[in-house]
Amino acid sequence: QEEKKQLTLKVEELERKLESTSAQNIEFLQVIAKREESIHQCQLRLEEKSRECSSLARQLEMAIEDAKKQVEQARERAVSRERAAQSKVLDLETQLSRNKTELNQLHRSKDDAERRYESRLQDLRDRLEQSESTNRSMQNYVQFLKSSYDNVF
Repeated sequence: QEEKKQLTLKVEELERKLESTSAQNIEFLQVIAKREESIHQCQLRLEEKSRECSSLARQLEMAIEDAKKQVEQARERAVSRERAAQSKVLDLETQLSRNKTELNQLHRSKDDAERRYESRLQDLRDRLEQSESTNRSMQNYVQFLKSSYDNVF
């Protein structure tokens, strides 16, 4: 009976362990099912992203082709503009040469005018100084006359 009792206890303990292990197995199966679902969703997203990448790659190729065409057109326009610009540069250089000659003449004229202006300015200053001197002399004379009349009366 003692042995039977021990065996019964062992059986009960083993049954508990079996139940615990079964519960763990169920949990593991649920975790595995969730992970498999997650893997499946990731595979679906991966396939969708792969399709998007293929589409974007085609769009990129088309964009590259368009860009090459635009670059070629731009290059042709640039060559044409460069030719026009070179022609314009020659025209501008000719005009610059004429303008420099005219500028030199204007500088000489300006220098002559400045000399005449400075001479005229100096002349006017001298006259102004002479006028101020005369004015002071007259004011002194008037002052003298006033003081003389004041003294007389």
